[in-house]
Amino acid sequence: MDKAKPTGTPDGTVPDATGDSHGTTAEPGGSATAPDASTSPGTDTTAPPRPVGLTKADPAEPVEVAAPTVPGQAEEAAVPPATEPPATVPAPRAGGAPDAVVPAQQQAPAERPRPLHAPDPYSTPPYGEPGPWAPAPPVQRPVPTPAHGTYLPPGTPAHGTPVPPVPEAGPAQGGEWGRYDPWAAPGALVAESGGGPGERRRERRAGRGRLVGAALVLALVAGAVGGYVGMRLERHGGLGTVELEQTSGQAGERAPDSVAGIAARTLPGVVTLHVSGGDGGALGTGFVLDGRGHILTNQHVVESASDGGSIRVTFNGGETARARLVGGDPGYDLAVVKVSGVSGLTPLPLGDSDDVRVGDPVVAIGAPFDLANTVTSGIISAKERPITAGGEKGDGTDISYVDALQTDAPINPGNSGGPLVDERARVIGINSAIHAAGGPARQDDSAGSVGLGFAIPVNQAKRVAEELINHGRATHPVIGVTLDMGYEGEGAKVGGEAAGGGPAVTPGGPADRTDIAAGDVITEVDGVPVASGEELIIKIRSHRPGDRLALTVERDGESRRVTLELGSSDPS
Repeated sequence: MDKAKPTGTPDGTVPDATGDSHGTTAEPGGSATAPDASTSPGTDTTAPPRPVGLTKADPAEPVEVAAPTVPGQAEEAAVPPATEPPATVPAPRAGGAPDAVVPAQQQAPAERPRPLHAPDPYSTPPYGEPGPWAPAPPVQRPVPTPAHGTYLPPGTPAHGTPVPPVPEAGPAQGGEWGRYDPWAAPGALVAESGGGPGERRRERRAGRGRLVGAALVLALVAGAVGGYVGMRLERHGGLGTVELEQTSGQAGERAPDSVAGIAARTLPGVVTLHVSGGDGGALGTGFVLDGRGHILTNQHVVESASDGGSIRVTFNGGETARARLVGGDPGYDLAVVKVSGVSGLTPLPLGDSDDVRVGDPVVAIGAPFDLANTVTSGIISAKERPITAGGEKGDGTDISYVDALQTDAPINPGNSGGPLVDERARVIGINSAIHAAGGPARQDDSAGSVGLGFAIPVNQAKRVAEELINHGRATHPVIGVTLDMGYEGEGAKVGGEAAGGGPAVTPGGPADRTDIAAGDVITEVDGVPVASGEELIIKIRSHRPGDRLALTVERDGESRRVTLELGSSDPS
């Protein structure tokens, strides 16, 4: 049966899929002839490959078409069935060369392999790192084959045979993603980079960890440096060496009425006394009365020297000298000692204690706790403050009765006998006692100052000191009565009898001459109320013998006013 020939073509030619004729002739029997390997020299062998369409053959005999191949099935597709010979198609003729028969499976290209990944719905571009939402599809590279009808030298793979890929010249630049091929098969990047996504994440985490660690170290170092700088700025005001500014030049003179000016004029005449004797030792202060070496102090400071003890005097400049006791009076708590063979003494001027006003500034100088030449300052807090101190003997002979000046200048044990001076550096009092928890006490019997100090007025001290220097003893002003010290009412009550059994009112004494009798109560002295017998004694001893006093006396509920002249306990 004759083979059907397609219409509209030259004799024996079969058009390709585009309708063009390439000179392929169909031979009887369904075989196709191709040009001989000896193609004419004018034939172009560099033409790009063209896909070959379906091979036309006798309708009665279908043409074998190569099945699509996938990896792992290439060998199966390349082997034709053993029962049927492969169909052939005529190759193009060139210059009348004899036809060559080429198997159809070599003529037709293999079907494109199916992608191993689903198409990327996000159109991931073939550059940069792919998004984590879709895996990259495999590369589907076109198979390079010689152009259809091109002369192939011996040994050249037949048309449609895949050409093995050319190995890369070297490692790609740009690191892991420089070698990334978005169209490569899954696992290609893992094989090249040495790890999968998990490994990359670990590497990224490790890199971040190193970065965080370096930041922490840097922060610690910066904190330490900042702390050191802050410490230097806080403690020293800077990082360099500290140099303190100091004013130069000599200090100017102090005002005479300032504490410094008063101290400068008073300290040269103040001494410290260290007394030792049979009853123990004592520490106190004194001040120079005159150029002969007489020094005034408290009786309780030098009391132990009366039993054969010694007195050592230390002057402001540090010089020391021995002193002897001239005389003392426990009732006034005053005593005078004298140094011999000492020149250049600085006597302190005496003021008038009657002119002192409450609030006047004062300065106290002494040796509290044996700290010589200690200066404190304050004011006059009160005047005519009646105090009693002493009484350790129990017979009353050592009790002192003082109409004292009160000051808040700190006075402590060791200040006893020291001067209390006014703003003109004049002595207005002799520091004698301070207020303790149980009441007024001598300074050597107390723990320390509480801001209540008492000084013997200098007017009284002057008279007593003169008598001690001139006569070795002091006289006491008296009114000639014996008082009932146990009376608890207001005022001072005249007792019933004297200590030796005699009359309470001394016959012929000042009180007897004014008709004061036993049982009378004296309520005022010069118009000032008295609350007890101690206060009456203090008021009387604040005067000299011979002074006149006005007393208010009550008898049987009636008051009367009398005036008397003070007598003396030692008329000689």
